[in-house]
Amino acid sequence: MRRAFYIASICAILAMSLPRLSVFGADDKPAAAEVKIDNFSFTPATVTVPAGTEVTWINRDDIPHNVRNDDASIKSKTLDTDDKFSFTFTKPGTYTYFCSIHPKMKGTVVVK
Repeated sequence: MRRAFYIASICAILAMSLPRLSVFGADDKPAAAEVKIDNFSFTPATVTVPAGTEVTWINRDDIPHNVRNDDASIKSKTLDTDDKFSFTFTKPGTYTYFCSIHPKMKGTVVVK
């Protein structure tokens, strides 16, 4: 009986001394998401992420684009080829955005 107690005690001590693991990785940050801008479209058109995620848009098109939403809370500069823009979504909700240079280009970020 004492042997089982000692083994359980050692296992408990070892478990407490190990680094804590997170579902999001070592930094406790959600994984980043990426949206490509190419051929006058946002791909993927809809991204679903947990709150706290940084979404990065990368312009892979030969034409300048930007990322904006209606209230300008999301607002990039004009992105030339290979330029990037990142925004961290902290609150749950559905965020629609567009390119103000080419308003038919639209996308959505759903934050859970």
